[in-house]
Amino acid sequence: MNIESLKRNAKEMRIEIARMLEKTHGSHIGSDYSVLDILNVLYFKILKIDPERPFLADRDRLILSKGHASLALYTILAKRGFFSKETLNSYLQNGSPLVGHVDSRNVPGVEVSTGSLGHGLAIGIGMALANEEDKNKGRVFVILGDGECNEGSIWESVILASRLKLDNLIVIVDANKLQCLDATEEIIGDAELINLWKATGFGIKEINGHDYRELLESFQNLPINEGRPSVIYTNTVKGKGVSFMENMLEWHYKSPNKEQLRVIEEELK
Repeated sequence: MNIESLKRNAKEMRIEIARMLEKTHGSHIGSDYSVLDILNVLYFKILKIDPERPFLADRDRLILSKGHASLALYTILAKRGFFSKETLNSYLQNGSPLVGHVDSRNVPGVEVSTGSLGHGLAIGIGMALANEEDKNKGRVFVILGDGECNEGSIWESVILASRLKLDNLIVIVDANKLQCLDATEEIIGDAELINLWKATGFGIKEINGHDYRELLESFQNLPINEGRPSVIYTNTVKGKGVSFMENMLEWHYKSPNKEQLRVIEEELK
């Protein structure tokens, strides 16, 4: 896919996500939309993966630590061919493998069950260290939310990753500036977080998380520094792409109604 194809792909997926959440009354559409462009670039242009052989030993692995954005990942995986569109349409239905927080047990392509924030990075470090010990060229990508970076376990993991010099580990912070009950600036803002990452010894790059050229350039040039883990700090917009959702805290929880869905479809067509 070229950049224009990726952008069309993202619009289609945003509409699919909205339709499923209107049907199921599910939550977290704002988080799905903030991380979607990142996932879109990774899964269609960057990650070394094979949907026909999801457990290849030397594959790249992605952990969506902010597991409440599950529908963005599920939609990407269905588009990428890991499972069928029919399975995707069962999201949140009784008996469906596609539950509200990312679940690896029955979903091809999902590496780790997540949702209890603060644990994905520690698991990713274990995977990256195992790959290094096995001379395995597979890389490990871990996507964190900026609100998730309040968790103390994140910083324990960061210190360890830096000490181990895991340059096969790439952390991506989806910094959409809002967490469950407030703006991140009222708790730990961007400037403080970026300074913390710099102090840990990670190679760091700050980009626009919705700019496809910046995303591609950053992901195609990893690690940022040889012998050091990398963090891509992506400035994003909660609810990106829909006028009445962008930067609105309420869309961490709300699902669109039928009239709002009609507006979403019109704006994204």
